[in-house]
Amino acid sequence: MNTDRRTAPKPPIIAFALVADALFVVLFAALGRSSHAREATFVGLVETAWPFLVGLAVVWLAARVWRAPLRIVRSGVPLWVGTVAIGMLLRALTGAGTAMPFVIVATVSVGVFLLGWRGIAVLFQRALRR
Repeated sequence: MNTDRRTAPKPPIIAFALVADALFVVLFAALGRSSHAREATFVGLVETAWPFLVGLAVVWLAARVWRAPLRIVRSGVPLWVGTVAIGMLLRALTGAGTAMPFVIVATVSVGVFLLGWRGIAVLFQRALRR
């Protein structure tokens, strides 16, 4: 898991980061659905997750996250803010809920997930270097 500025991250690191981000966004959607006793179906999960997955993809491309996928400030923060902002915008445009409590919970949850796994990865990487 390379975060060194002098070398580009290897493709497996990039793939891992992209998959981890997507899985955590899906986990956020699944937890949200279960906390509201919504039916646990694949279609329901996709309906809940898609706006945030689109936001995640847009930010991955716009911020060129693949250049430093483990960096918390350079990649994690833009992913967090952009994923939630674009996800909420898409939900609003499609008539899905964007009540303030949901926005707050989504912001905190997605932040914990997208920044949290990166923090753990960086700590793990540092431990391996010792």
